[in-house]
Amino acid sequence: MPSTSRKIFILSLLSIFSLSTATSHPHRHSHPHPLDPLTPSEFTLIQTIITNSYQASNHSLTFQYVGLDEPDKPATISWLSKPNPTTAPPRRALVIARHDKQTHEITVDLSAQSIVSDQIYTGHGYPLLTFEEQIAASELPLSYPSFLESVKKRKLNVSDVVCSTFSVGWFGEDDTSRVLKIQCFYTGGTVNLYMRPVEGITLVVDLDEMKITEYYDRLRVPVPKAEGTDYRASEQKPPFGPRLKGAATMQPDGPGFEIDGHTIRWANWAFHLGFDVRAGPIISLASIYDIDQHTFRKVMYKGYISELFVPYMDPTEEWYYKTFFDLGEFGFGQSASSLEPLNDCPANSVFMDGYYAGQNGKPIKLSNVFCIFEKHAGNVAWRHTESSIPGKVVREVRPEVSLVVRMVSTVGNYDYILDWEFKPSGSINVQVGLTGILEMKRVTDNSSPRKSYWTVVSETVKTEADARIQLGLKPAELVVVNPNKRTKLGNNIGYRLIPGSNTGPLLSDDDYPQIRGAFTKYNIWVTPYNKSEKWAGGQYADRSRGDDTLAIWSLRNRGIENEDVVLWYTIGFHHVPCQEDFPVMPTLSSGFEIRPTNFFERNPLLKTKPPKKVDWPNCTTRP
Repeated sequence: MPSTSRKIFILSLLSIFSLSTATSHPHRHSHPHPLDPLTPSEFTLIQTIITNSYQASNHSLTFQYVGLDEPDKPATISWLSKPNPTTAPPRRALVIARHDKQTHEITVDLSAQSIVSDQIYTGHGYPLLTFEEQIAASELPLSYPSFLESVKKRKLNVSDVVCSTFSVGWFGEDDTSRVLKIQCFYTGGTVNLYMRPVEGITLVVDLDEMKITEYYDRLRVPVPKAEGTDYRASEQKPPFGPRLKGAATMQPDGPGFEIDGHTIRWANWAFHLGFDVRAGPIISLASIYDIDQHTFRKVMYKGYISELFVPYMDPTEEWYYKTFFDLGEFGFGQSASSLEPLNDCPANSVFMDGYYAGQNGKPIKLSNVFCIFEKHAGNVAWRHTESSIPGKVVREVRPEVSLVVRMVSTVGNYDYILDWEFKPSGSINVQVGLTGILEMKRVTDNSSPRKSYWTVVSETVKTEADARIQLGLKPAELVVVNPNKRTKLGNNIGYRLIPGSNTGPLLSDDDYPQIRGAFTKYNIWVTPYNKSEKWAGGQYADRSRGDDTLAIWSLRNRGIENEDVVLWYTIGFHHVPCQEDFPVMPTLSSGFEIRPTNFFERNPLLKTKPPKKVDWPNCTTRP
C-alpha cells in the first residue's frame, strides 16, 4: 500500500538590524560595491591561486564553497559614507575545499592575489555537497553488479532506473565518515520519479573514495503504477478544467525601479542584492527615504535564509535518516532554478543572473536566477470614506504597489519560492512557498534509531467550547528598537516582527536530528552581532552534531540591550500530505513581515502619489 511521508519544514532567517540615519543617496557609486558577489573572473582567479598553491589536479582538490568574505560591518558602513576606490575594504573570498580527505578553510585576498590563511577544519561535520559529487555518486549503482541483480529480480528495466543522493544525518555515532545514501526510482512511463521508488534497497557511498561501501537488499515491494502520476501539461488527458484568462500588467511610464549593478532603487527604498551558493539571495543595506527628515534611513544591514531543516517523520530503516539541512548540505543558491518569464514571474519583470564555483573552482552561470518586479495585486494600501460632514463625501483610496525580489530553489523533490517584498509603507514582507513532488513509500513497521517522530491523530470536537483553541503560549509582540533615537513624540524608533503561523519542531530535545536542528526549538532568537555567526545549523551541516549552532551560541547568554543585534526568526510548516497534493503539490506559503513601529513621524503613505489611471478599451462597468 503506497503512502506519503509527513515532514516538517523549518526555515531560519537571519536579519541584522541597523536602525539609524543613512546618507541621502545610498549606494550610488561608480566603482564596485564591497558587498557585490564574486564575479566570474574572480572565481577564475581564486581557482588559479589555490590550484597553483596546492599544485594539485582537479581530482585531489575540490571546491565545496566559494563566497565573498565580507568586510567587517563597521568598515563597510564607514567606507559607504565616504566611498573612495583607494580606501576600499580588501576584496576577499572564503573558500572551503577538500584535499587529501581534509577540509580546508582558505581566505584569498583578490587584490594581492594571494592566500591570506589556510587552516584545516578538525571539528564535526562536513562542508556543502557539490552537484558534481552527487551526480557521480548517484551513477555508481547503475554499474554495481549486486544492484543490477536486484533490479533484474524485480523485473525492472535498468535503463528506466534513476538514482538520487540523500545526506545521512547523525544519530549519536562517535565516528562519522563523509558518506551519502542512494535511493533509486523507476521512471518507465512518467517523469514523476518520486512516485515510483524502488524500495528495500540501501546503498551507501563514501564520497572521498567515491565507491559503494555498503549494500543491502532487505525486501521487495511492487513499484507503484505510472498511470496518473505525470504532471506535464502535454501528458494530461480530457476532461480538462476551465481555461483561465490572462492579465497584462501595463506600465506606461516604464519600470518604476532602477538597477545599478547589484543596487536596486524603487519608490522610497534602496537596497543591495547579492547571490551566494549556499544562501541564495542576500539583501543588504536596505534603507528607506524619510520625506520629513529628507534622508535615507537604514532599516536592515543584512537579511538572508540561514538554514532550512527538513526532518521527515518516518522511523523506518529506509527513511529515518532523512533529516535534511537544505542550505548547509545542498545549497539554496546552488539548487536555484532558472526562472521562466510569464510563469515564474510576470511580464514586467527584470531578470538577473547568478554565478557560483563548481567543484573544480570554475564559474558556473545560473541564468535568470532572480526576477525583480512591481507587484500590482489589487490590494488597498489605505482608504477611508467620510460621509459625516453635511453636504460632502470624502473618499481617499491608495492602491498597494510593492517591489518583489524572487528566487526559486529546487532541492530534490521540493521547489521553494522565496519572495522579498518591499512596501512603500516601510514594511518588508518575506514569503516562502512550498511546491513540488511528494515522495511515496510503502506502509512499514516502527523499528527505528529515531527517538521521536510525528504521527497524526484525528479528533472530533463535539461542542463550541471544544472548538476554542488557543494558539501560542501567551500573547506577545517583538519590536527591535534603537534606544538612542526617538521620534518627536518621544517614542523609540523600531521595527516590529509580525509572524506568520506558529510552527515548532515535533521531535524530542534529545533526538539526534533535533540536537542538530536545535535552532528550531524557538520561533525567535536575538543575539548580539557576530560576523562569524552566519548559519543557524552550523558552518558544516553535513553529518554535524549540533555543537556549532545558534542554540549553542546563545547559551553564552550575552547582553543584547543597546547592542548591535541579530534577529533570527524561524518559519515552520507541518505538512500532512493529502490527495490534492497528488501528483504535484499546490504551493503552500507562509512568511512574516517586519513593519515600522514609531520609525516614522507619521504614515509614510499619505503623500504617496497613486499610479496614473489608464483607460482600457475592453473595460466594462457593471451595476
